[in-house]
Amino acid sequence: MGFTQRWADGYKAAWEADDPAAAAALYAPDCLFRSAPFREPEPPIAYTRREYPKGRAEDVRFGEPVEEGDRGTVEWWATLVTPEGEELAIAGCSVLRFDDQGLVVEARDYWHMEPGRREPHATWGR
Repeated sequence: MGFTQRWADGYKAAWEADDPAAAAALYAPDCLFRSAPFREPEPPIAYTRREYPKGRAEDVRFGEPVEEGDRGTVEWWATLVTPEGEELAIAGCSVLRFDDQGLVVEARDYWHMEPGRREPHATWGR
């Protein structure tokens, strides 16, 4: 199993368990982490502690990773349920670079969110 698949499995488990610390543990302490293209970098633990309480993750899916050397990319899709019960579809892609131990040292996420629960299209995740 490659580093990207291991990261995806770990992030899925942490996201569904609402465990910000477990998600952040997948990243090196000095990781350059951007949660969206126009956001400033921040520590992964700051991001997960801030964002996880905004919506419980359900039906988290990761596509088949693409990996080359120390870099990997993987699509993801989930439904977030806010504390008020609103469902939000979120889909995106993580572009990752790993150290020799498999921790993420650079991460860039690209994603889109809109109201409702949505199923991925037929060719998603391949």
